[in-house]
Amino acid sequence: MLLIKNARIYTMARKEKFEIIKKGHIFVKDGKIDKIITEDDKLDSFDKEKVRVINARGNIAMPGLIDAHSHIGIQEEKKGMEGNDSNETMEPVTPYLKAIDAVNAMDSAFENAVRAGITSVMTGPGSSNVVGGQFVFLKTRGRKIDDLIVLEPAAMKVAFGENPKRAYGDNGMMPSTRMTIASMLREELHEAVLYKQDKDKAMQNGEEFEEDFRMECWLPVLEKKIPLKAHVHRVDDILTAIRIAKQFDLDMTLDHCTEGHLIVDEILASGYPVIIGPTLASRNKIEVQYSDFKVPGVLAKKGIKVAITTDHPVSLITSLGLCAGLAAKEGLGVEEGLRAITINAAEICRVAHRVGSIEVGKDADIAIFSGNPMETFTKTLYTIIDGNVVYEAKR
Repeated sequence: MLLIKNARIYTMARKEKFEIIKKGHIFVKDGKIDKIITEDDKLDSFDKEKVRVINARGNIAMPGLIDAHSHIGIQEEKKGMEGNDSNETMEPVTPYLKAIDAVNAMDSAFENAVRAGITSVMTGPGSSNVVGGQFVFLKTRGRKIDDLIVLEPAAMKVAFGENPKRAYGDNGMMPSTRMTIASMLREELHEAVLYKQDKDKAMQNGEEFEEDFRMECWLPVLEKKIPLKAHVHRVDDILTAIRIAKQFDLDMTLDHCTEGHLIVDEILASGYPVIIGPTLASRNKIEVQYSDFKVPGVLAKKGIKVAITTDHPVSLITSLGLCAGLAAKEGLGVEEGLRAITINAAEICRVAHRVGSIEVGKDADIAIFSGNPMETFTKTLYTIIDGNVVYEAKR
């Protein structure tokens, strides 16, 4: 068991008013949050020999931070080709690829994430392919990928715009235009719909059905169990992604969404959430020329659910809090900035039943900070994952 006492608790629970418990105590049992109390006299009702006690001394305890879009473990730093398994550039449509088969849990970025109070991430294929493959949502500490998984598959990566054009068009292959990217995705989804219809019919009639490995991976998408995860920057790419997702009645997240502030009403009407970033990176291509930290605030004020991403390693994962802070300064606000890297990220990634807030019954993924994690000089004092202290500043 674990007791975190004397903490200023930012619960990040989805409530009408931003909840701060000025002095609270968190009991952790079997890797879950067991109790949250505010009365000091109740601290005597536990076996002190069986409980590790962390005295937060008035510092901020909040849910571990979440990066809702990254390539951590699958595109390692400083390792060139040997550590980069994020894109299969010989075939533009590869929905059957799984991030779990490429994520290296020994990537040093995981340790860096833990030291920054980041306890979980969404990671998966890059954006060179029209369909890149399946993302996974996982915890940030451990050596065996299977033990870190929270949700798998967690999303199906698709990409629009410059990246697929450059990866294939520059090599004399399709796609070389935005029209081709859209048509290739439509064709793939059409085949997936027909496959599902044939399988459903066979199952209803009690007939044998030979499963197709390539098509089976689309069923969770068509059944809305997981969303499309759309790499989109430019206005036209955002609108094309929305058009195709609506055509096939699919759920989707709009990732990067650099020019989203130019079509706020259209995004709001679509109902799709947005994951914005990596705004800290350079504007190194045409489709990110309007990248700006004001974008999250513009969208959030219209009622669009927003999360912040570093897109690690495009921006280092340790800059997640800083990115949220810069967005907060440019209009997102402090409360929404914190939500963008906790509960919003968890809800968008469909794991809010386990992480993203400090509530009884959820995973005990908790970070204790010396101040607001969006501020530059704030230090991570403790990082706790599944009730285990995995980082302690004084050590």
